[in-house]
Amino acid sequence: MQGPAEPKTISVVIAAHNEATVIGGCLDALLADAEPGELDVVVVANGCTDATAEVAAARPGVRVVELAEAGKARALNAGDAVARGFPRFYLDADVVLSPGALRRMAEALTVDGSPPLAVTPQRAMVTSGRSLPVRAYYAISTRLPIFGDALFGRGTVGLSAAGRARFDTFPGEIADDMFLDSLFTSAEKSEVAGATSYVQAPRRTPDLVRTLARVRAGNTMLRASHEGVRPSARSSWLRDVVLPRPWLVPAAAVYVTLTLVAAAQARRHPRDGWGRDNSTR
Repeated sequence: MQGPAEPKTISVVIAAHNEATVIGGCLDALLADAEPGELDVVVVANGCTDATAEVAAARPGVRVVELAEAGKARALNAGDAVARGFPRFYLDADVVLSPGALRRMAEALTVDGSPPLAVTPQRAMVTSGRSLPVRAYYAISTRLPIFGDALFGRGTVGLSAAGRARFDTFPGEIADDMFLDSLFTSAEKSEVAGATSYVQAPRRTPDLVRTLARVRAGNTMLRASHEGVRPSARSSWLRDVVLPRPWLVPAAAVYVTLTLVAAAQARRHPRDGWGRDNSTR
């Protein structure tokens, strides 16, 4: 007689570059309700000049890989190479998941029948204490329908073994989450109810512009080198957000202005490197 199946190990890969101030909170949220042996957490500290590796290694059961050179794609690939289990999650170091979120997403990827190949949590932007333009920008951005079936913008993507088999390694472009999004149809992706990713909005307007420029530059490079990347929905802010909600017109003016400024800066953005927002770290 065959005995009961052993529980599957959920792997989490976190690429971390100078994240000592935030990675503890990220890991503590992951580990808070984890059962023994349930999680395989790999933190890839790349190009760090702070205590990222030490902070991560202090958490029980967390494995740390150190790379001398900074680079998110390189770090994700290094973490993938040593990760042990499926489902597999790729998590930003400054993101905090709600209690039980990881388990709910893992269950969604392993249900009987036709489970999705990729999942994300619901997104909750943390905008308290931010400048008025930052809050105005996200009043529009958080209502864009593109995020309904997108794998990007959450700081968290989970893949089944079959989903991970869709690609070899992460490409060198900055937009790793947009790359993953391009690999799956809407029917193959799912946003998991009851799982929330708390994403920190940049604190100041210049910080937001730099973040938007980095994202735009990465998306542009990815579209130039890969097929299947979804196009930008340029008028969605007006058609889908503002016209049904005319009281958002002032916020829309800020949204459009910041988007145009970021587009100009994106043309001068370096092709590699992190270029991330440091205001929340």
